[in-house]
Amino acid sequence: MQKAVIYGTGEHLEPLVHLLSSSRVIQISAIIIVKPSASEGLKRLAAQFSIPFADSLEGAADPAVDFLIDFTSRLTLETARVHFGKRVSIIPSSIAWQFSQALSASEHYIPSYRSKLHKINTILDSTHDGMIAINENLSVTLFNKSAEKMTGSKKEDVIGHPVQEVIPNSQLPRVMSDGKEEINQEQILDNGTKIITTRIPIIDEFGNKMGAFAVFKDITEMIDLAEEVTNLKSIQSMLHAIIQSSEEAISVVDEEGKGLMINPAYTKLTGFTSEKVIGKPATIDISEGESIHMQVLKTRKPVRGARLKVGPQRRDVVVNVAPIIVDGVLKGSVGVIHDVSEIKSLTEELSRARQIIRTLEAKYSFEDIKGESEEMKFAVEQARLAASTPATVLLRGESGTGKELFAHAIHNGSSRKYNKFIRVNCAAISESLLESELFGYEEGAFSGALRGGKRGLFEEANGGSIFLDEIGELAPAMQAKLLRVLQEKEIRRVGGTKSIPINVRVIAATNINLERKIGEGAFREDLYYRLNRMPIYIPPLRARKQDIRLLARHLIHKLNQDYGKNIEEITVQAEAILKQYEWPGNVRELENVLGRAMIHMDPHEQSIGSSHIDLPSLEKTEEQKLRITEAEDIKPLALQIEKVEKEILETTLAAVQGNKTKCAKALGISLRSLYYKLEKYGISQYE
Repeated sequence: MQKAVIYGTGEHLEPLVHLLSSSRVIQISAIIIVKPSASEGLKRLAAQFSIPFADSLEGAADPAVDFLIDFTSRLTLETARVHFGKRVSIIPSSIAWQFSQALSASEHYIPSYRSKLHKINTILDSTHDGMIAINENLSVTLFNKSAEKMTGSKKEDVIGHPVQEVIPNSQLPRVMSDGKEEINQEQILDNGTKIITTRIPIIDEFGNKMGAFAVFKDITEMIDLAEEVTNLKSIQSMLHAIIQSSEEAISVVDEEGKGLMINPAYTKLTGFTSEKVIGKPATIDISEGESIHMQVLKTRKPVRGARLKVGPQRRDVVVNVAPIIVDGVLKGSVGVIHDVSEIKSLTEELSRARQIIRTLEAKYSFEDIKGESEEMKFAVEQARLAASTPATVLLRGESGTGKELFAHAIHNGSSRKYNKFIRVNCAAISESLLESELFGYEEGAFSGALRGGKRGLFEEANGGSIFLDEIGELAPAMQAKLLRVLQEKEIRRVGGTKSIPINVRVIAATNINLERKIGEGAFREDLYYRLNRMPIYIPPLRARKQDIRLLARHLIHKLNQDYGKNIEEITVQAEAILKQYEWPGNVRELENVLGRAMIHMDPHEQSIGSSHIDLPSLEKTEEQKLRITEAEDIKPLALQIEKVEKEILETTLAAVQGNKTKCAKALGISLRSLYYKLEKYGISQYE
């Protein structure tokens, strides 16, 4: 029930009071008397219907009043709202009288109208589409629950307010002004909600513009769903392309075991095309065995390594099958099929390749030997000369100087480079096995001998080269047999009686003093002369420290690949520290030091500095300590080494009465190397 206040006096006032007092829609909450002359009659009328009366607007002020019935025609809305709030409206007395008569005449229709209105509001609020309407004053008159949800505004905060306050970018005012409807227009609300809306102008039967109405739908989820569907299609196309291009045979079945997809590799392996497989049972391609697809669909567990025969040609295959489960629901299974015969062939080929790499390949050339010192240049020059001759080569030098590197380079630089290169570490094979490894054996030569016997490494290297590392560790019995091979160019298998001719280039290496071992009776002198046809002395790192930066650069490049680093160089300070060290382990130890430094470096660092270098602290002997007494007496290490080397040469020459051949032999160097050193130090008194 709405509240009304009567303001002033005039015609129809009394009948209006009688009509409204009996209404179930409007309640008169007060009568304001503005003419004292009419006060007695109005007071009696008010008392008759129990209506309060007042003599001013202040006296009847009530924010719950819905409208004022003005009999003075002078009351303004601003004045009324000061006392009755913003919801109050002013109705002229003539209109109020006509309304009351019509209301009285149709009072019995109101319950039915209320029922219908309630049903309409229920329908509007239950629809998923938002609805909003405005009147000719652009104020909101309709706002359903879906509109509340999409805009985030409440109905009670919207009704009666200008539509621009509710939806700032609303186009309803324009639609009402133009009188043209707009169908399925996209719009984005202030809260980011994307809608599609239809706007319709409201025009009465006389063509008067009464407002506008819009119905709209939230399409944010629809757009997201469309994007998701697009992404799914893209993923599906990508997976299909991957399956089709795979070299592995692949088949996919649905949850009932019927074919969904195969790829060209499957057709090539089994002989079945898509027409024979798609929609058919998973057992169609099996010629021997049970369907692994059906087993996986039954157990929902993957199966790996199942052996089957498939296709008309009964190809022997290994199958891996896994279930396809989406959100806990079994959708099918996918299988990958491997041809066992092809795997066997590849395995055998890999084994052969590994054997070739392990025993036959000479990996390095002279370009891999890094050094610009005179000592190293001389050694490389000798090695190049040796590569061009068939002579036996003896590589001498300390452990870690690169003797095997030289052996590889000599083989690759010779005419035998396209033939086999066999590497043998004489110290790593026991004496009892070394003979059979080097020379082979006949069937039945000893317990456990293979049927048909076995070729030895010398036979394997026929036409090529054999590298005998640590030759100084050979037992005397093996020394005698090796001497026979070098002299006679033939071998005899263990347990055999027939000699087998061979054409093998022997490259030997040792880090021990063979001359001393000859003096001790531990090495045959005649074998020494056979091996020492072309001796090459590889200088230690401490004798060619000017090569450290070049070697470090080469080793860093190699270690970068091993450790996944991006180091570029060593700093000048780090180089100085490396040059101060004596390097008992030579290049191998240098590689170890650089590798240890790189492991502990931060990922962003690109240079090995002095703080990264970790060298062993070698205790000086008492004699060394006596040599260096004060800092100012210290001379560069290279000069000290040259001084000692010159003294040794002079002392030895004096001991052999100037015989250079005996001097070179005593020092364990070649005659050519001796001449080089004599020229270097200006030693000429024994010419």
